[in-house]
Amino acid sequence: MLTISDHLSLPLTEIDMQAIRSQGSGGQNVNKVSTAIHLRFDINASSLPGIYKERLLKLKDSRISSDGIIIIKAQRYNSQIKNKDDALSRLQEIIKSVTVHIKMRKTTKPTKASKVKRLESKAIQSRRKSLRGKVKDE
Repeated sequence: MLTISDHLSLPLTEIDMQAIRSQGSGGQNVNKVSTAIHLRFDINASSLPGIYKERLLKLKDSRISSDGIIIIKAQRYNSQIKNKDDALSRLQEIIKSVTVHIKMRKTTKPTKASKVKRLESKAIQSRRKSLRGKVKDE
């Protein structure tokens, strides 16, 4: 089970992980050992609640395909186990990001005291700038 939060977890059977060969430098092992992990998670076929599915599908994330599949390639480490843990934690972060409820901001009006204070500071600035003008000879 992949635990997302206290009340939400995913069975590992819904997550498809395959070991593939890593890219880049790595010596002789890079051609023999499959250490990178290719994780695929189908949002629509998962057991996630509907609201979280909708939020995930609306995310503007390059890791989410148009078919609703999250694709994560983990090849940061030289160990397959560490890459598997890394891929699962990255999937967990994506799902956690949509479970957080964002409070809507309530619009407020400025108080009477703040309006008076603003107007007073404008008057002071106006007087200060008017004194910077040219001096007239009489």
